Amino acid sequence: MTDAGSDNTDAIETPEGTETPKTGTAGASANTAEPENPHGAVVRTLADTMLRTALPVTAVTIVIAAVVATVLNGTAGLWGALVGGVVALASSLATFVMMKQSADLPVMFVMAVALGGYVFKILALLVVMMLLREVDALHTLSLALTVLAAVMVWAGAEVVAFKRTKIPTIIPNSQ
Repeated sequence: MTDAGSDNTDAIETPEGTETPKTGTAGASANTAEPENPHGAVVRTLADTMLRTALPVTAVTIVIAAVVATVLNGTAGLWGALVGGVVALASSLATFVMMKQSADLPVMFVMAVALGGYVFKILALLVVMMLLREVDALHTLSLALTVLAAVMVWAGAEVVAFKRTKIPTIIPNSQ
């Protein structure tokens, strides 16, 4: 038998006197380890799938927008599209970060984070776009259309990713 206070990370002594493997980090007992939140695991899986699905198609969208904006509006169009792409990616990646950070919270709080995060992102986009329209080096229409296209493509890819993960939707009993 091993001593429960020893540095052995392979097993711990249970109150019944039997040895069981440790599941936590070194020095942590299995009795104090919290079980993994199944909802949190689902949210993290969904967030990862959404990122893997949305990032490549959004990057392609931004490249296409930059090429079109450059052909139509020159260097200002290129810079407008590239800055618009960065703004759209930052906005979209914020969703990924919020999902990962809030995954282990109770479901009601996850929904509050999602709604609050959405409102914050829309307000932040509004402020950023209002500030960027004053920058003479950027073609504002190229910037705006790139943001719009990239955000819409990202959102569409998130829907596709959600459908592919086959995550069950909980329907509460009406009784």
